Amino acid sequence: MKKLLTVFTLLILVGCQKKEEIDLLVSAAKIYTVNDNFKVAKAMAVNNSKIIALAGDIEELKIRYKSKRIYEAEGKFIFPGFIDAHAHFYGLGLQQRKVNLTGTNSFTEVVKRITKFQKENQVEFITGRGWDQNDWKKQNFPTKDTLDKLFPNTPVAITRIDGHALLANQKALDMANIINASKVAGGEFYKKNGKLTGVLIDNAMTQIQNIIPEPNKEDKIDALKAAEKITLSYGLTTIVDAGLNKNTIQLIDSLQQADVLKTKLYTMVSSNKADLDYFLDKGIYKTERLHVGSVKAYADGALGSRGAALKKPYSDKPEHFGALLMSPQEFKKLAARVYKSEYQLNTHAIGDSANVLVLKTYDSLLSKNQDKRWRVEHAQIIDAPDFDYFSKNIIPSVQPTHATSDMYWAEKRLGKKRLKNAYAYKKLLNQAGIIALGTDFPIEEVSPFLTFYAAVARKDAKAWPENGFQPENALSREEALRGITIWAAYANFEEKEKGSLEVGKMADFIVLDHDIMKTPIENILKTKVEATFINGEKVFTN
Repeated sequence: MKKLLTVFTLLILVGCQKKEEIDLLVSAAKIYTVNDNFKVAKAMAVNNSKIIALAGDIEELKIRYKSKRIYEAEGKFIFPGFIDAHAHFYGLGLQQRKVNLTGTNSFTEVVKRITKFQKENQVEFITGRGWDQNDWKKQNFPTKDTLDKLFPNTPVAITRIDGHALLANQKALDMANIINASKVAGGEFYKKNGKLTGVLIDNAMTQIQNIIPEPNKEDKIDALKAAEKITLSYGLTTIVDAGLNKNTIQLIDSLQQADVLKTKLYTMVSSNKADLDYFLDKGIYKTERLHVGSVKAYADGALGSRGAALKKPYSDKPEHFGALLMSPQEFKKLAARVYKSEYQLNTHAIGDSANVLVLKTYDSLLSKNQDKRWRVEHAQIIDAPDFDYFSKNIIPSVQPTHATSDMYWAEKRLGKKRLKNAYAYKKLLNQAGIIALGTDFPIEEVSPFLTFYAAVARKDAKAWPENGFQPENALSREEALRGITIWAAYANFEEKEKGSLEVGKMADFIVLDHDIMKTPIENILKTKVEATFINGEKVFTN
């Protein structure tokens, strides 16, 4: 009787209290908070862009709050907004205005797409991206001959899918003053029978890139808006853009301040002298949606174009080791400069030779008592002893779909023994304690569901191979989810404001039609985003 009176008294007192007016109540959902205990809730309250309460039932919150809006999730599944730890947001937007060569199964198909594009658009300089000779029956690099015949007076430059090689026709080569005798450190002007083929690898691409017309401001804005339209539909609320210059970063900032762009961005500053001089001296720049806090460096190229720097020769090209894109001395000088600043250093490293250079350089500078969180982007091929360098201060930032894209030909490049320590995500996680996951779009598809699936199943979208590619390096579903939420936030120094749904954090969350933590693995790629919320505002609805 006393207990009943106590409950009755509390209800009267609560009823007499004036309810707090808030912006949003979310109900009838299974909410994965991704907090330390991986707790699940069923209702959430949001005010002034932040989460103010979570509960096991909406009625608990309705007693305390009067809401302007109620979002009825109708039994759907809510997760923290996905964070893509390594992508090219601006590049995705620009890609929408170029020839899309992704998925081409021959150079003949590449030429057909270029011809069709030019017929419809009549541009002065034809650019495109996405070809991959490893997907063709004849896996040799293409040559410029056909492009020379079809476009003798129009420059053409089409980039390989990984961004580390391109094919240019003779008109483009002439405009860039590239001749047979041209040479460059950290790159290659690919030749056949002593003549230029038009294929340029890594640093050799710079001369062509320098003559491609810069898009005007209107085109840049359209590109950024086009990218956001795609990414919001996949539940991406924060994206790490891996390498932007000052002008693009400032344009993004202006669009966010004007509420034109809703997406939150963590940007890596390009490591050219002008951008470094501007940003390192200025210090960390942070707004509600933009965080400029890291530098992007490149240690080597890509495995698919044999530009990754290996300790031993390529298995399918004896005496070829790939190449470092900057000398060890140059890299150490850059690292020392970034170390003296507030900025994080995030370095692209694919081959085991590039990785050990980066890891040893990081280790020589970073004290165990310092919270610098320098990142190794891709961390793709690691020699067995070098795994020991990784930690919560030297973070592996990887893209699981690279493993399932490369698995068809990676053994040819590396041989069985080296392949065992490639794409070793579980081993990296066990050593570092965390792992940040991204897509590297537009090199891979935008979908974080594909990232999640590839990390857990170690299969491609066609469910191959049956038992998974090196399944010993698969992540659990919880690990994969943390990799695209709280661990990705940690890698950005943002774990206190996002990455999990907890009181005091920003209300960045998504509503899914499948429970990716429970549904059969084959259903993960069928998952659709019902709604995307940033700062409690619904910015996408399906």
